Amino acid sequence: MTAGDNFPAVNRPEAAALPSSPALGRSQRVRAWFVFAIKLAAGISLVAFLLWHYNLRSTFQLIRRERPILFLAAVALYVASQGMSAFRWQLLAGLNGIPGGYSDYLAYYFIGMFTNVFVPGLVGGDALRALYLGRRHKLIGQAFASVMADRGIGLLTLFWLAATAALCITRVRLPVSVLRVTLAAGAISLLAYLAAPLLANWLSRKSRFNRLLAPMVPYMCRPIALAPAIGLSALLQLSLAACQYLLGIGLGLDIALTTFVLIVPITNVIASLPITINGLGMREASYLVLLGMAGVSKEQAVALSVLYFAATLIGGFTGVVAFIVTPMPRSEVIEPPPWENSRERQTSSTSME
Repeated sequence: MTAGDNFPAVNRPEAAALPSSPALGRSQRVRAWFVFAIKLAAGISLVAFLLWHYNLRSTFQLIRRERPILFLAAVALYVASQGMSAFRWQLLAGLNGIPGGYSDYLAYYFIGMFTNVFVPGLVGGDALRALYLGRRHKLIGQAFASVMADRGIGLLTLFWLAATAALCITRVRLPVSVLRVTLAAGAISLLAYLAAPLLANWLSRKSRFNRLLAPMVPYMCRPIALAPAIGLSALLQLSLAACQYLLGIGLGLDIALTTFVLIVPITNVIASLPITINGLGMREASYLVLLGMAGVSKEQAVALSVLYFAATLIGGFTGVVAFIVTPMPRSEVIEPPPWENSRERQTSSTSME
């Protein structure tokens, strides 16, 4: 499923942008829809089970107690954190030779954020903002690589912050299994980050990977240059923890900010697993378990999860302004992402054999 499927023709890339055989394209779309349907069904089933299993009336009564001023403050902080993410993306794109002012990156990032409200999963919004940036500077491959790096750095930092919080914050006693998985994810991601230059050097010797890896080389070969983006990612995760702390205060929860600094990264790690769409159901189940260890009732945990979902949904809708006023950059010739060319060559080679 592509981002352009849900938007007017003026916002769609030309069909020639990503050449592929019709049969192959149909097969890929069917497979993508099938996987999407399975993940969506799993997420909805999990949420339905949680809502059925616990007292909905008590949960909605708690939600009605939320203080509007604190809810709006959480929404504002969430939107501000997305502006921080746009700045991180600009830094990473600059490492790949893509120019542009912060206002462009902010507009494109918010367009992607708004798109994700209607296209479940992060891929739709990421693809669209990469397309805007790539067509703006006629660097499609580098633009897609910058978005991949943006998501990758965010995920790495999430693993590291979760592992650090699990070791340093003792107010909540995590189960041994959760602690082990969290520390293992942090250690493995750190090793991958440190080994990236060696991996890029080895893969660059393989001719079939040269074009595929070219846009990613600036990120893989210069891990030190990624430090500012990593710092912004850590600050972003802390701001998301503060968002949920504000919502918790509004609900009348007696819970420390440091508890959210521990629980939110671990919950986001679990929600990032490719099991459901956007972590649907996974995040709610994680809240029930982890917040329960901090003395929060199940109804309060579900109410907090619903409020945070509502805050992020409203925050995502703020991107409608950028979506309306920012035209899709036009270009006569669009260079497809390097991995598409690689896939096409492999398909042609197989058919010739």
